[in-house]
Amino acid sequence: MAKVKGDIFVDIEKCKGCELCLVACPQDSLALSDKINKKGYHYMVRIKDNCTGCINCALVCPEGIIKVYRKVGKKKEHVATVSNVTKDMTMEVN
Repeated sequence: MAKVKGDIFVDIEKCKGCELCLVACPQDSLALSDKINKKGYHYMVRIKDNCTGCINCALVCPEGIIKVYRKVGKKKEHVATVSNVTKDMTMEVN
């Protein structure tokens, strides 16, 4: 079986640096940037190349600004975008 690698995209101009995704990441792949965005917040960045695409970060992001991708072999697949959540939800990832 091919190793699954993940990647994330954070909209840094909308990130408020709440650190919820940092706490939710089981691989410790995230950290706050030393730089600030236009709103004056330190934003989240990926610091390690060990992401598995588990989507925990996207699920806990209150701004819904994290996109998660999974790569199996050479194929890259978009697996999660969570946005505009206004009530409880259930999500299943295959």
